[in-house]
Order: sequence, then C-alpha cells, then structure tokens
Amino acid sequence: MTTTLRLPRWLPLANRVVRVLNRLGLRLGTVHVLTVPGRRTGRPRSTPVSPLTLDGHRYLVAGVPDGDWARNVRAAGRGELSSGRHSEPVTLTEINDAGQRRAVMRAFPAEVPNGVPFFVRLGLVTSGDPDEFEAAAARVAIFEIITFPTESELDH
Repeated sequence: MTTTLRLPRWLPLANRVVRVLNRLGLRLGTVHVLTVPGRRTGRPRSTPVSPLTLDGHRYLVAGVPDGDWARNVRAAGRGELSSGRHSEPVTLTEINDAGQRRAVMRAFPAEVPNGVPFFVRLGLVTSGDPDEFEAAAARVAIFEIITFPTESELDH
C-alpha cells in the first residue's frame, strides 16, 4: 500500500472549531488539545490529539510523523494537554522501540475508534483492523505522555 499522507482540506477548520470548543470547557470524546512551544518562534501552538492508554501508559500517535505538531513536540519535549477545563503539563518522549510501537498501534483502533477514518484518509491503513495498524507502526510517530503530580497532589 502506498502512503499518501495528504491531510484533508477541511482539517484546519475542524482543528480551529475543536480548539474553541475546548476553550469553552466542552469535552469531545477522546479529543484533547495539545499545546507546545513552536520550534522556531517559541509561541504556543495547539492541535487536537487523541491520547490512548496501554498498560497504564498514555501515548499520542502522529499519523504524519513530519507534521508540524510532531516536529514541535520533538523540539520542545514538553507541553500542556487539555480536555475541557482540565489542563496538565506533560513531557513527551518519542518511542523508538519497535515492539512498543507495534503494541501501541495495535491498540489504537480499539482505544481511539474515531481516529481510524483519519488514518484511512492518510492511506496508512484501509480499515480498523488491528493487524493493519500494527503493520503501520514504522510509518508514524508515537510519543509517550508523562505527567507530573501537581503541588496539591504532592501535599496529600
């Protein structure tokens, strides 16, 4: 299968709508907003993402590994993840271990079913089959989300 990695033309508008709804405090299923410093300007850059959890660890998958948000994450290594009115500072570490990458991708269709059509649109998979997602693991970027307890959590 040839990977097209062409983003839908409607994506920028949809991303703006999701960011506005998030700022208004509305939660949208698995969708969160990730804000990281821009790699050139340092100005905050926000994009909708859908974290997934596997074996107690949270991950983000970038279907376009050289997309702006993935490059910004690599440069900054940190950001803020928000859902509705809840925000948390996070560290983001790219996963290079092939076995771990395959396991995360295999879990993706069950953990983030609404994200499957996006990966189909990119040409990375043709369906929500976990085997197909696992086979695409080498063609995406995967970041582990690491959170830290807040001061109030540490006091208890």
